[in-house]
Amino acid sequence: MTRDLIILGSGPAGCAAALYAARAGFAPLVLEGPQPGGQLTQTTEVENYPGFPAPINGYDLVVAMRRQAERFGAAFEVDEVTAADLAGPIKRLDTLVAGALEARALIIATGASARWLGLPNERALMGHGVSACATCDGAFFRGKEVAVVGGGDVACEDALFLSRLCAKVWLIHRRDALRASKVMAERVLAAPNVVPVWDTVVDDVLDPAARTVTALRLRNVKTGETRELPVSGLFVAIGHTPNTAFLKGALDLDPQGYIVTDGVRTSAPGVFAAGDAMDPFYKQAVIAAGAGAKAALEAERYLLA
Repeated sequence: MTRDLIILGSGPAGCAAALYAARAGFAPLVLEGPQPGGQLTQTTEVENYPGFPAPINGYDLVVAMRRQAERFGAAFEVDEVTAADLAGPIKRLDTLVAGALEARALIIATGASARWLGLPNERALMGHGVSACATCDGAFFRGKEVAVVGGGDVACEDALFLSRLCAKVWLIHRRDALRASKVMAERVLAAPNVVPVWDTVVDDVLDPAARTVTALRLRNVKTGETRELPVSGLFVAIGHTPNTAFLKGALDLDPQGYIVTDGVRTSAPGVFAAGDAMDPFYKQAVIAAGAGAKAALEAERYLLA
């Protein structure tokens, strides 16, 4: 059976694409991937998504998006694509559960995965003071002291953003100089409430018993000295990895693995992309959802041509 449209990913981009495609009568199949709902499900409170005057749990928001798409005929299945042949008019996918699938059009919204530090308590405190998105969660720490881990442009951008909200931002880097661009490094080091902590790594984040971040256990990589740094939040800014490994050789990807697009069109006719799999910059649910809607509209035009 060759379907009209398959959508890969069930985060905001995938759900928005499913809603628009289903309302257009294409009955899309959505493969949810290894993390149904995407990164948004790890966010305890979302307060910057339009239409919700009170904060909404990230998981609840994605579930509502899914139900809305299902209402119009979208079907969701827990499955993951392992390989893709996108060269011809029929797109062929190999999956873990269903085996081989075919579609005339494809929307890729597989997202990206944040790189974490791998600390003993890191996962237990995600959404309770540990975050990989300063623009998503920074407002919850207004007037408090927080830490950012990283030394590149992303870490500097996060530190500058948080410096406008927080009393103090500790910028922790394992080296004695930032890897960020010269302009960005100068800007962050000039911020009066950003304090660099050089030659240092985070050994652990405290305190899971309190269900909130209270401090970091730091270690100087040159001296081996350890100490605790009291903070209310930890922002991990060491980058993201787009979930596109299965597309290598099938689509044009940039050196970081993000899908190269013209708008939402990819290098393969009939294949469209939306969300964090093609967007290395914004990492926002509302932007991903908007791109998902655009991808569905483009897929509709392609299918009706």
